[in-house]
Amino acid sequence: MKAQRIIRILLLLVVCSTEVVLAQDKQNMFNPVNTSVTSLAIAPDARAGAMGDMGAATEADVYSQYWNPAKYPFNIARAGVGVSYTPWLRKLVNDINLANLTGFYRIGDYSAVHASLRYFSLGEVYLADMEDMTIKPYEMAIDAGYSRMLSQTFSMAVNLRFILSDIKYDYTAESSAGKAFSADIALYRLGYFMAGNRECSFGWGLNISNIGSKISYGGSDNSEFIPTNLRLGMNITIPFNEYNKFSFGADLNKMLVPTYPKQNEGEADEDYEERVQKDYYDVSSIAGIFKSFGDAPNGFKEEMQEIQWSLGAEYTYNDRFMLRAGYHHEAENKGNRKYFTVGAGFHMSVFSIDASYVFSTAQTNPLDQTMRFSLGFDLDGMRDLFGKMKRR
Repeated sequence: MKAQRIIRILLLLVVCSTEVVLAQDKQNMFNPVNTSVTSLAIAPDARAGAMGDMGAATEADVYSQYWNPAKYPFNIARAGVGVSYTPWLRKLVNDINLANLTGFYRIGDYSAVHASLRYFSLGEVYLADMEDMTIKPYEMAIDAGYSRMLSQTFSMAVNLRFILSDIKYDYTAESSAGKAFSADIALYRLGYFMAGNRECSFGWGLNISNIGSKISYGGSDNSEFIPTNLRLGMNITIPFNEYNKFSFGADLNKMLVPTYPKQNEGEADEDYEERVQKDYYDVSSIAGIFKSFGDAPNGFKEEMQEIQWSLGAEYTYNDRFMLRAGYHHEAENKGNRKYFTVGAGFHMSVFSIDASYVFSTAQTNPLDQTMRFSLGFDLDGMRDLFGKMKRR
């Protein structure tokens, strides 16, 4: 399984887009939170991607399934479908990409059903030392959920998800694709207040995603953690007149996965391996959620460094044209993903199109110059359009 382990380590390094920080002091070494199926942490849509990867409390749209599915009952449209494509890490390779399909349908005025399918392809990988084999590793997730308003301002949602990670390097009986099941639990509150003669909105959202089983790839007794995640956000929308409005928001994001233990100075390799087995691999996924709040080697300071934060803003003209900007921050020794984002959107009654672009502030960060594209279709608008065409 050595080669498979190498492939998974390389996948982690590529998807997380990290920079290796060299240091003499072990206490200050690069120490990110490691998980399997890291593609689940990639934002699928261009709207949130243009706002610093922020979306827990922004206004509901078709891509709320990823950020906070509890927003769906507040969606103006009755039903919608979204398709997005993200060419990933183009500064390194040209065949890694994420494709995403999302849809929702509101039932009455108080609830909604929703689902999504995401497919992450790592292109072709040539293994010269294994009979000149070429493999096509990929990861896939399919989920479905239900959301409901419990009052005029508050809603809850739950998602169920099946995860498949096929990054095996051979096809022997010992090697198999990894499979896992998980669930999301989300809350959303949207309220209104008056500022002068303007009715403004304020929302907050919470989404705990990928609560579920650990994942095993076969040939090993140890299973890996999936990227269980806690996202908390807030957003305020201020209309200036009938045609212009601004939105400002922020998200906090923390992985609910234990930190991989570091070898202490003078600790024997055998003792270290036993400690890793006990404190990491033998820990269940649920126990790992609680353990993640207090297991950083450098204590509280490092725990705080595990919190990523995003800031975003959106200007909307006549509910048709949008300009967006944002910033995403991750601590240097936890991944060092620091980047500005910009983007724009154009919405019609039938469809919407959005695009975003990343400007990395960390040197040699392969996330730099990443673009996202997404399309959304309002099924109500399409029905009205076809109805008008039929009457003609």
